[in-house]
Order: sequence, then structure tokens, then C-alpha cells
Amino acid sequence: MKALRLTALTVALPTLLFMNNADAQPAGYNYDEAKVPAYTLPDPLVANNGAKVATAGQWHASRRAEVVKLFEEHVYGRRPGKLKETKFEVNSVERGVFGGKAVRKQITLLLLGEDQEPKLHVLMYLPVATTKPVPVFVGYNFDGNHAVDADPGIDISTNWMREANAPGIKDHRATEEGRGREASRWQAELIVGRGYGLVTAYYGDVEPDHAEGWKDGLRAKVKTDAAGQPLALDEWSAISAWAWGLSRIMDYLETDDNVNTNQVAVIGHSRLGKTALWAGATDERFAITISNDSGCGGAALSRRIFGETVKRINTSFPHWFCANYKKYDDNEAACPVDQHELIALMAPRPVYVASAAEDLWADPLGEFLAAKHAEPVYKLFGKGGLGAETQPPVNQPIGDFIGYHVRTGKHDVTAYDWEQYLDFADRHFGRRRWGS
Repeated sequence: MKALRLTALTVALPTLLFMNNADAQPAGYNYDEAKVPAYTLPDPLVANNGAKVATAGQWHASRRAEVVKLFEEHVYGRRPGKLKETKFEVNSVERGVFGGKAVRKQITLLLLGEDQEPKLHVLMYLPVATTKPVPVFVGYNFDGNHAVDADPGIDISTNWMREANAPGIKDHRATEEGRGREASRWQAELIVGRGYGLVTAYYGDVEPDHAEGWKDGLRAKVKTDAAGQPLALDEWSAISAWAWGLSRIMDYLETDDNVNTNQVAVIGHSRLGKTALWAGATDERFAITISNDSGCGGAALSRRIFGETVKRINTSFPHWFCANYKKYDDNEAACPVDQHELIALMAPRPVYVASAAEDLWADPLGEFLAAKHAEPVYKLFGKGGLGAETQPPVNQPIGDFIGYHVRTGKHDVTAYDWEQYLDFADRHFGRRRWGS
């Protein structure tokens, strides 16, 4: 099979960007570009039978499905399709939010079409200054919907929280103190002010984020796939379950007349960035996919063995990926796929990958390179990629249908990130800057 051959010296970049804060990352892992091994990337444009994929038609007709199947088998596990009609209940509608700029809705999705667990509680903000359906951003939050904004009218999550005790969390349960805890990550008023809706839900509603969480989550409730075939636990992962839940949110959005369902962007940070990428890859209804600091198992190339490794992530979070992924602990080169091919699965839809300069654990250069090596698939469709051969300086976004930036700062989602995502969406949705 023809492959892409790279060495640690393939890409020139300012060394200072990656060396200043190495001691702030977990010890015992590689943060030195000189120690990145030579590696060979699988070529997304070579089919399983060795044939070269030369047209967009060939990609859509067969090769895309091959790549999806490889990720299902070796990384995320196969996920079922839509099992039953997604039922929902609109619990509240509050007008006049954000000084009259927005409507806030709270909706409960009955994921399996019945009045039983798991239920996915969705928080939605929509701008009121419009007469047309609006584009929206969809993504999971880490601490419950009430953490997205301090509004006392938002229901507090009653499900298990990963942190045991922290501000707003006691004994793995949310408290009033957690209201607005994640507000800086969501920038809800900014998003609405730009003419977009924001849709979010707590990922733990689908499945708690721990190794035994499947017992209380979606995977324990689902016995078969969409074709009625048995679906074993190790055939899909927590990430696949969470991504499946994002598709069910999309089902709901298709029923909401205020939402432009042709302009829905799926977004995620960290492990939920991995989830957003897998959701965007497996559900082509998402028009834009955005990965924020998603790192190993997300947007970063595994074969670079820089920062977090496959073995480390499988050891710390054994439930995130399918059982087969553990075969590649300290054995990344044997995996038949790498993350540039995950990004390529979005083609020809726009995709955005973002990094943070101090977040060496997530391998910012590896994220850039994965986006770079997705370009050949976009080229099949006549779509521009990053438009750069080397990683850009901090705070200088680049790209056409593949967007990228590395900003100053740490592992987080900031107002700067959101400004870039909104600008990217404006461009690809054919929108002028809201209010201009």
C-alpha cells in the first residue's frame, strides 16, 4: 500500500512554541521534536485492494466507507444507526434572555423512543432578531447545562459527574455553586449576538464518563444495531455512544422550524472534540465539524508519539475507545488508520482544527499535520485546504475548507477560539457578519 512517508524534520516551525511549557505537562512523555520518530502515514487515497482513488466519485462510492469501517473496527467501534424515532419533550421556553436578544429552550430527548433512561437534556439559545431559520452550533458540555450560564432558570443536572468534589460538584453530583462554571467556554451571548443558535447537552446524560459507566448508560440499553444484529459492548465505545447522542440531537433539530438544519456545526473540546470529529465523520448532516484541543485519538497524529500516547489514553480512559484500539498500545505504526483520515472523512464539508500553544499534551503540531494530510481528499472535490506548508504562528488562523489555528494559552475554549469558529461559519454559510 502506498503511504505518506514523514520524518520528524518534515515540517519547519518555531521551536520556541513547543518548548516553553514542556514542564507543565505530565512527566515521562515526549515533548521534544527531535525525538519524534520517523513514521509512515496510511494514504487515504489508496483503497484496501491497493487501487488508487483518483476522483470524488470513487471516494464517495467506496473508499469513504472503507475508512469509516477501519475506524469502527480499530478505534471507536461501530455505532448503531437510528434505532427508533427520537421523541422529545419541550420543558420550558423563556423569552427575553440576554437582554431580549435570545430565546432559551430546555428540551428532553427520549433517546430510545420511550419514557425511560437515558434521557438527554438539551439547552438551546436562539436569537430573536431574525425572521428566518438560523444556523446553530451543537456540542456537549462537561458539567451540566446549568454550568453554561448562571441563569437560575436552567435545570441542574442530576446525573453523575466525573469530578468527585470541585466547585459546583459534591460526591459526583452537581450543586447550585456550579451555575455558570463553564460560561467562558461557551460564550453564549457572543454566539447569539452573531446570529447563531447554541445547542448543548451534558455528555454524561448519555453515558457516565468512567470505565463502568456503560452499565448506567446508553450501551447497556441497546442490544442490537439498526439492522437488528447483536451489538456487543466492545463493538462500540463511550465516544461512539456520545457521538450517537449528538446525532439524536440533530434528529430533534430537524423538527424545529427556527433552525436551519443545513447549517448545523458540531463542536467539541478535548475528549468531546474527539467525539465531535467522530460524530461529523459518521453523520453527514453536520455541515461543519470543529475540533478544539482534541489531541490523541482526536485530531493529533498518533504515530508522532508526542505528548499523550495511545497506551496512556487507553490506560487512563479504557472506555473511550473500542477494545481493538488497545492492540496499538506502544504499537501505533500497526494501526491501519491515523487521524488525518478521520479529518478527511468530513470532505467536502468544512472542518476546523484548533490547538493551544501551551497544550503540548494534545500535540498542537500533530493536530496541524493531521489537518495538512487530509488535504488530498479535499483536493478531489476541488476544495482548498490549509493553504500553508508549515504551522502558522500563534493567533494567525489559516485555511479554506480546512481551518486551523494555534492560539496562545492552555487547554481550554476561549472567546478567541469562538471568534474564529464564527468567522469560519460565516464564510462557509455565506453569511455577512451579523449586524453588518
